Amino acid sequence: MTATAPSTARARATAFLPRLALVLAALLATLFTAAAPATAHAALTASDPTDGAVVATAPAQVTLSFSEQVAMGDDSIRVLDPQGRRVDTGELRDMCSGNTIRYGTALHSGLPNGTYTVAWQAVSADSHPISGAFTFSIGAPSATEVSLPTTTAGDGPVGIAYGIARYAAYAGFTVLVGGAAFILLCWRRGAAERPLQKLVVRAWVTLTAATLAMLVLRTPYTGSGRFADAFDLDGLRAVLETKTGASLVSRLLLLGAAALFVAVLFGVYARRLEDSGTGEGAEEKAEEKAADTNDLTFGLAIGGAVVSGGIAATWALSEHASTGIQPGLAMPADILHMMAVATWLGGLSALLVALHKVPGIERSAVRRFSRVAFVSVVVLAATGVYQAWRQTGSWSALTGTEYGRLLLLKVALVAVLLAVAYMSRKWTARLAEAPAALEGADAKVGAADDVSRETESVTAPADPKRAAQLARQRAALESAREKRVRDADPDRAGLRRSVLAEAAIAVILLAVTTVLTSTEPGRTVEQEAARGSAATAVPDRAVKITLPFDTGGPNGKGSVRLELDPGRVGANTLHLWADTGDGQPFDLPEIKVAFTLPTKDIGPLPVIPDQAAPGHWTASGVQLPLAGEWRIDVTVRTSDIDQTTVQKTVKIG
Repeated sequence: MTATAPSTARARATAFLPRLALVLAALLATLFTAAAPATAHAALTASDPTDGAVVATAPAQVTLSFSEQVAMGDDSIRVLDPQGRRVDTGELRDMCSGNTIRYGTALHSGLPNGTYTVAWQAVSADSHPISGAFTFSIGAPSATEVSLPTTTAGDGPVGIAYGIARYAAYAGFTVLVGGAAFILLCWRRGAAERPLQKLVVRAWVTLTAATLAMLVLRTPYTGSGRFADAFDLDGLRAVLETKTGASLVSRLLLLGAAALFVAVLFGVYARRLEDSGTGEGAEEKAEEKAADTNDLTFGLAIGGAVVSGGIAATWALSEHASTGIQPGLAMPADILHMMAVATWLGGLSALLVALHKVPGIERSAVRRFSRVAFVSVVVLAATGVYQAWRQTGSWSALTGTEYGRLLLLKVALVAVLLAVAYMSRKWTARLAEAPAALEGADAKVGAADDVSRETESVTAPADPKRAAQLARQRAALESAREKRVRDADPDRAGLRRSVLAEAAIAVILLAVTTVLTSTEPGRTVEQEAARGSAATAVPDRAVKITLPFDTGGPNGKGSVRLELDPGRVGANTLHLWADTGDGQPFDLPEIKVAFTLPTKDIGPLPVIPDQAAPGHWTASGVQLPLAGEWRIDVTVRTSDIDQTTVQKTVKIG
C-alpha cells in the first residue's frame, strides 16, 4: 500500500504562511501604488532673483530661501548662461540667520544680457533630497539651450529601491525588537523554539541588509539617480560626513551589538531553559533553573532595551523629530513611540508564529502579552498625540494636508486594530488546554509514530524508495499530531484567527507610518502657504508689513518696515523704515520698490523712494490701477556688491 503524504512536515505545517505573505504583499503593493509621491520636509520659499524675473543689471549673487534647514554643498546651486556654461563661482554662501534659512552663490562679473537658468539640489533636515530649477533674465529674455529638469531628486528606480529599503528597515526593526520582547516578557520558553528563533534572526538580517542598502544607495538617491554611483567611494565618503550617513553607520554598529544579544538569547539562555530536567523532581529542578536564569533575563532585558533604544534613536536623530519645533523633546518621544510600536506589533507577529507553529504555547504567555500590548498602546497614544500636535499644529492642517490625512488614516487603523485586539483578549480569557481525550488521541498518534520508527530500525530497508516512503509516513504522522494539538481547542483556533487579522492590519499600519516619515508635516505646509499668501488689506487702514533681509555681506542683516497708505486702488503714500538687527536705524546706500500684479500681467512698476531721514524713505503718488493681490519686491543694497530682494504679496481692494 502506497501512502500519500507531504515530502516534509514543514511543507504542510507552513502551507498557510505563503498565502498570508501573498495577501500582505498585495496590501503593501496597493498602498505603494495608491499613495501620492511624498513631499520632502523642506521646500523652496523664495529666491533672488525670483523665477521669471527680468532685472536691469546682472545681480552679484543668486540666493535661495527654504522653509526648513537643508544641507547644501559648493555644487548645490548652479547658474547656467543661455549656452549652458556655468557662470557662478561654485562657492556656497551660508546666509542663515535665526529662522531665516538662506543660501547663495556669487556670480562672475560682466554677465551679458539673456536668460539664465538656476538649478539647485539639497538634502532636507529629515534626510530627503529636494531639487528644482528656475530662470531669470538680464536686460531682456532670450533663447536658451538649457532645458529645465522634468524629474526631482529622489525619483526614478533609485528612489524606488531606497524606499523599499526604508520599508524593510522599519519592518525588520519592528519584528526584531517585538519578537525579543515577546520572549523575555511573555514567554521565556520561546527562546528555545525554532520558529521564533527564525523570526527574530530573519528580522535582524532584514534590518541589517536594508541599512547597508540605504547607505550604499544614499549617494545616487540624493545625487545623480544612477545606480552606478553607488560604487563611488568619494560619494560614500561624503555621505559618511552627513547626519544621515552617521546615523546609518551608528545603526550598523548597534546591529553588531544586537547580534551578540540574539546569540546569547538563543544560545546560553535557551540552553539553560531546556536543561531543567525531566522525571522525578523535574518541577523542583525547573523552579531552581528559572531562579538561576532570572539574573540573565534581567541583563538581557536591560541590554536589549538599550540597544533597541539606540537603534530607534538613529531614526529620531535623522528624520522629522530632529527638525522643527522642540527637537529636544521630540526625539525622546519619537524613540518611545518607535519602541512602543515595535513591542506591540512585533510582539504580535511573534505571537502569531507561536500560535501557528508551536502548539504548546501556554495561556499565561498570551495573557502576559495582552498586558504588555496594553502598556505599549498607552505609550503609543501619549507620544502619538504629542507628535500629531507638533507636526500639524492646527485642525486645518490635520484635515487639509496630505500629512494630516495620512495621520487620520493611521488613527483609524489603530482604532480598528484595538477593536480586533479586544476580540483577541476575549479569546484569551476563554483559552483552555487541550481535552484529555484528545491528549489520548495524540498519545496514540505518537505511539504509532514510535512503532513506525521501530519498524524502520528493524527492517532497515535498503531500497531508497521504501526509505523515502517511510520518511513521508513519519512526516505525515508528525504533521497530523501537530495539527490535532494546535486545533484541539476551538478557543485557541479563534485566538489564532483574530491575531492573524491583527497582523494584517498591523502591516498596513506600519506601511502608513513609513509613508508619514517621508511626507512634509502639515505645520510646515501651512507655514509655506502663509509665506506665500496675501496679506488682507483692511478698509481705510494702511497696509503694514515687515520684511527681514540678509544681503550676505558684513553688517548685511536687518529688516524693512513698509507702510502703504491708504492701501487701496489709486494714489498711495509709501513709507519705508530700515532697521539693523538690534533695532537701530539702518542707513542703507540704496533701497528700491517694485509693484507687480501677476494675474493681470501688470508690472513691475518701479518706485525709487526719497530718503527723509536716516533709515527712513518715502514716496508719494504711488499709483495702483487695479484691485488684486499685488506682489511687493523690496531691493536692499548694503554695500557696492551686497544686495538682495525680499517680497510679500498683499491684497489691494
